[in-house]
Amino acid sequence: MTDSDSESGTAAEIEITADLVRDLLREQHPDLAELAVREVAGGWDNQQWRLGDELAVRMPRTERAPELQRKECRWLPHLAPRLPLAVPRPVRVGEPSARFPKRWTIMTWVPGEPLDRTSISRGDHAADTLADFLRALHVAAPAEAPGVVDRGAHPGTCTEGFDHFLRSVALNGRADEVRAVWDDAVAAPAWEGPPVWVHGDLHPANVVVSAGTLSGVIDFGDLFAGDPAWDLAAAWVVLPEGAAVRFFDAYAHADGATIRRARGLAALKSLFLMLMGQNGDRGLPGGKPAWGPAGRAALDRVLSTDGRQDVAPRPRPGFSGRAART
Repeated sequence: MTDSDSESGTAAEIEITADLVRDLLREQHPDLAELAVREVAGGWDNQQWRLGDELAVRMPRTERAPELQRKECRWLPHLAPRLPLAVPRPVRVGEPSARFPKRWTIMTWVPGEPLDRTSISRGDHAADTLADFLRALHVAAPAEAPGVVDRGAHPGTCTEGFDHFLRSVALNGRADEVRAVWDDAVAAPAWEGPPVWVHGDLHPANVVVSAGTLSGVIDFGDLFAGDPAWDLAAAWVVLPEGAAVRFFDAYAHADGATIRRARGLAALKSLFLMLMGQNGDRGLPGGKPAWGPAGRAALDRVLSTDGRQDVAPRPRPGFSGRAART
């Protein structure tokens, strides 16, 4: 996550409507064109439309979105079969045309409600579920896996973005506490294991909840091979108060340095969510009003725990602190 994340435009160059989606389906996938098309609220790089009950059309609305969709289509078929939660799977591809000049995709629909519109009531279950999911995902990636771009490296490379977020949001006198968490993450040793598969963008809008617990993970466009701390930040950003300890016990593949980096990255992500919420309240482009409360709650969870003590790793027998290998 970088400073540019908060400033990238999200307005489509072409107005994307249900009629346009239906016309594109008739042109390229006529066997699906009679299914009901319904707009889905939210989205950042892509605007999503339900297609019938089991599919979704993802229409790119930022310059980088088509490349993110290519990444999902390339790697999700490889990853999805071994992941214990529902994730979208590519079904069809739409090619650029005179009606719409960008590549678009049809994916399976992941049922449930995004966490930025609901809450987790079964915290222990959600902690275990997220740990199981990330243990399955965080295995050594092949050499041809996508590498680090604007996220995935050591937190120290993101200090400029962190400073911008810290200046931009109201912290009610807690800026020094947040800075201390970040400084501790920057001081932590770098990831020494092999680059592992990392979702890269776990936050409340990208996880799905059913029956009070996590039931799915969406939006793999930022997938990369690198430091798992970027996903482990979800212990604070996604899970409710008090669940981080149980999560790290269940995950059992994070050493102390990784937890320190993860906690700092959770602070970074929390500030970003707060800034997007603030922008939404002000009616600014790309703003997400619902993200503000989610970010503030996440930051409260970060500051209420000590990454060196409260969630200190308790390894299982044979644990080496390194990622599992495929």
